[in-house]
Amino acid sequence: MGYRYDDQNIFAKILRGEIPCDNVLETEHSLAFRDIRPQAPVHVLVIPKGPYVTYDHFALEASDAEIADFTRAVGQVCQQLGVQPGTGGSGYRVISNAGGDGVQEVPHLHVHIMSGRMLGRMVSAG
Repeated sequence: MGYRYDDQNIFAKILRGEIPCDNVLETEHSLAFRDIRPQAPVHVLVIPKGPYVTYDHFALEASDAEIADFTRAVGQVCQQLGVQPGTGGSGYRVISNAGGDGVQEVPHLHVHIMSGRMLGRMVSAG
């Protein structure tokens, strides 16, 4: 594919231990940490440890073990944060931005897990 991974992005530096993070969960293939500019009372990022730029890049090229680990890490974070609507939490939103139109700021796959208040509609018309 045409993905070029920039190993100097902030998440790569976090993974190498060059920049600290407020760690929420670490697994063999994933890392979750609190966003430094939270947009909701609960705002955690989950990233794969591999060099993937976007979700589609990850879905097409990651190993089965990486995909399973990342997916389970998202579930474990939601459970740990107590945001699961089926278990007493008030719900959450998972967002992954990709490319320019998706307003991706860091060229390393990451999902935002946000909760703790009504987040409103996801996209407004226009």
